[in-house]
Amino acid sequence: MIRHLRDAGGCYNPGPVTEFRSTTVLLVRRDDHVCLVSDGQVTVQETVIKSSASKVKRAGKGKVLVGFAGGAADALALFSRFEAKLDEYQGNLERAAVELAKDWRMDRALRQLQAQMIVADASQSFLVSGNGDLLQPDSGLLAIGSGSNYALAAARALLAHTQLTARQIAEEAMKVAADICIYTNHNLSIEEL
Repeated sequence: MIRHLRDAGGCYNPGPVTEFRSTTVLLVRRDDHVCLVSDGQVTVQETVIKSSASKVKRAGKGKVLVGFAGGAADALALFSRFEAKLDEYQGNLERAAVELAKDWRMDRALRQLQAQMIVADASQSFLVSGNGDLLQPDSGLLAIGSGSNYALAAARALLAHTQLTARQIAEEAMKVAADICIYTNHNLSIEEL
């Protein structure tokens, strides 16, 4: 069942990811444009081990954007499974996300993965979590990771009070998050539809 994010305002945080505390990933949808952006910092405990990681990718023949937060190996394993689901269901984003969430909830090995994913195409956005949750925002915004609350708050204000594009909102909101969250940096990876 797909749950809609209302009270959380598009941000979902099921709890801290064990050991890895890093990343902010933000999705902004405005008019007919979708922008998915992440910072590049990877942190283990109090140490920055990489500052230019790419945590947003394209899937589904370039028609689907995927962003992930959490353990890097876990996130990449989920990305591979999600790509397989997209292929299996001929690029149907909703069906692929639902099936991945089902597998994640029911498969004993998958339940151990510590990651979250945002997936989006030109018309839909979903957050898939390690609890097997599948969430769809009511607004055009989604955020995950340690700086998600900061990025989401900034993006909501910019969306409501400016005429900035989806990309401009995403970049400005990520600057705010990077200035506040010690696990987020200013090295951005951006994908757009």
